[in-house]
Amino acid sequence: MRMSFRLIFSLILGVTLLSLLFAVFQGRAEKRSLQKELESRAAIFGDSLESKVANLLEYRSHRRLQELAGEFGKREPLMGIAVFDKGGERLAATPGLEDYVSTELPVILQSISSDSRKAEFKTLNEKFLHFYVTPVHDEAQEAGALVIIHDASYIKAQTLQLWWRTFLSTLAQAVFIALVTLLIIQLSILGPIARTTKWMKELRAGRGAAGRHGLDEKDLFQPLAQEVTHLARSLTYARAAAQEEARLRETAEARWTPERLRVHVRSKLGDRPFFVVSNREPYIHSFKGKNVEVTVPASGLVTAVEPILRTCQGIWLAHGSGDADRLAVDENDCLQVPPDDPQYTLKRLWLTKEEEEGYYFGFANEGLWPLCHIAHTRPIFRSKDWECYQSVNQKFADALLKEMQGMEEPGVLVQDYHFALLPQLVKERLPGARVAIFWHIPWPNPEAFAICPWQAEILKGLLGADLVGFHVQSHCNNFLETVDRVIESRVNWERFSVERSGHITQVRPFPISVAYPEAGTPERSGASPYLDRATLMKEHGVETTFMGVGVDRVDYTKGILERFQGLERFFEKYPVFLGQFTFVQIGEPSRTHIKRYHDLLGEVESEAERINWRFQTSKWKPIVYLNRHHSHQELRRYYQAADLCLVTSLHDGMNLVAKEYVAAHEDNQGVLILSRFTGACRELRDALIVNPYDVEQLADAIHTALVMDHAERDDRMRRMRQVVKDFNIYRWAAELVTQLCEIRLDTHVEVS
Repeated sequence: MRMSFRLIFSLILGVTLLSLLFAVFQGRAEKRSLQKELESRAAIFGDSLESKVANLLEYRSHRRLQELAGEFGKREPLMGIAVFDKGGERLAATPGLEDYVSTELPVILQSISSDSRKAEFKTLNEKFLHFYVTPVHDEAQEAGALVIIHDASYIKAQTLQLWWRTFLSTLAQAVFIALVTLLIIQLSILGPIARTTKWMKELRAGRGAAGRHGLDEKDLFQPLAQEVTHLARSLTYARAAAQEEARLRETAEARWTPERLRVHVRSKLGDRPFFVVSNREPYIHSFKGKNVEVTVPASGLVTAVEPILRTCQGIWLAHGSGDADRLAVDENDCLQVPPDDPQYTLKRLWLTKEEEEGYYFGFANEGLWPLCHIAHTRPIFRSKDWECYQSVNQKFADALLKEMQGMEEPGVLVQDYHFALLPQLVKERLPGARVAIFWHIPWPNPEAFAICPWQAEILKGLLGADLVGFHVQSHCNNFLETVDRVIESRVNWERFSVERSGHITQVRPFPISVAYPEAGTPERSGASPYLDRATLMKEHGVETTFMGVGVDRVDYTKGILERFQGLERFFEKYPVFLGQFTFVQIGEPSRTHIKRYHDLLGEVESEAERINWRFQTSKWKPIVYLNRHHSHQELRRYYQAADLCLVTSLHDGMNLVAKEYVAAHEDNQGVLILSRFTGACRELRDALIVNPYDVEQLADAIHTALVMDHAERDDRMRRMRQVVKDFNIYRWAAELVTQLCEIRLDTHVEVS
């Protein structure tokens, strides 16, 4: 309240001073107006008397002049007149004016001497008077002067009255405005602040909800409301994390949590910085109309890597691909992310269209991607693309080395097949760096990899790392076999390492996972999946009883067309589910510059339309195809509402969609149908494992999932959730960082 009274007092004082200035200005303006009016009246009156006075002067009729002067003695504000000859001698004057008019008045002498009209306001005998003097002529010769005297005291009186009236009126308005302002402050500022204070006290006591702070989020308090909301969420998460840590200690569980990872990473890294290098950035700034929108790619890479950098406040180097990315960075091409709760640095690098075409779309995704996935798409290798690939790897290495300049033993995690050459480029110039590369896609057998004309250069680049990680052991084995056949080196199969030119590279499996939602997080919504399913389907104009979901980039390795064929066969074999089961396929367009991907988009859409045309009714259709980007929050709604999830990759390193679906099902009632060609099938053994090429098996698996009894669904999902819970992203990050930090640099393999 003290602040509000200070504000009101300041407001009243300011408005009062302003009203004083305004009143003074108004008074002066009124005074000038009244004086001008009086001067005009005196001039008119003088003109009307001039000829009469001139005639009387001509005939020397002094008695008649005195009689004339006496006639004007009682006409307020006119006090009277006086007549002077050209020598300055008073000839006549209105009775009572003798003390006011004499030749001692300069204005009279000035008028006579200059033969011109003169006017003057003057205070005489405590009276404010106006003198108007006009020369009187006789036959074009000066005969004397006529003086007209008005009492101008009323001008001061009216001016003062106006001044006070203006001042009091303005002051009354100021008081009214102050009272209204006090009311507005009470309702719009003090009230919300009081409610927010009460809410924060409840929140500290563990009784408040994160979004009920009482502040206006659309206007005045928008920035404060956002920060208070973030603070409340952070406090809620911290309290939930502390409770979870206490519960884990009480039950002697060894599950990894964000807090445990933070402590672990800090103990391993100490004060050493940590860097991540990837092609895709975790946050993209894009224009949406005239506004800039921030999006998070629906990528397993972001899900997997970001928690590490959030923990150690590291730096992520990535290609800036958004059309508004340059507007968001500082002079060093950096920005703090996440936008709503900055915890680490994103440094963006810029590529030309030619570099992006050759390095990313060309060598990486027309060459290495199909080569490693063995998905019946012929890999294409061009020497021009290889040159771009080398150039971009060198550009990222230079940027990374610049950031690490002067640092001792920095940790570096390189992401995926886009940067196979980068580990060697970094280690050659900074041997003390601890470099790991995680290969997110499968590694094929040596015969398949031999297709690549530059296989030796790629292997040498990878072997520059201290640690090479894959999802599963079979990919590690394929890599070591490829190295053994192509590169002159020593492969130690007992320790799964490679020694080349005195440098040792460890090769390990690190099955990547997802961030399992803990108690107290927004993901643990507790909303009914059945109600949400009806809402989701209503949004798409479909009425259905059962719902399935598939989430993929539109890529030929994901088996989307094979999935649709399995769905079609399912409806043929089990027509009772016509009108009862709808499958939602979320497919984000990807790499559309490449002809195979561009063609696949059309094939997928065409196949969905064909199957819908065959089976759909007015209120139902078998497939809802959504070909756009969806946020993690949007995807989670579909995961929770779906009775089953189809993951039918033809070849996949891990596939985090399977784990995201499992993590989302708190009710334990979902069924996961999982391709045997994914890395995830080695961990999620309670999924229905299928061969995605076997259409009959796919159809039967969908039927089995829909008719599976409640108890079996619960048992299967509970066991899979336990796997995802125990082997979550925090454990993956901890094991990878631990392996990297425990590697002995510049040592040799012991000879056995």
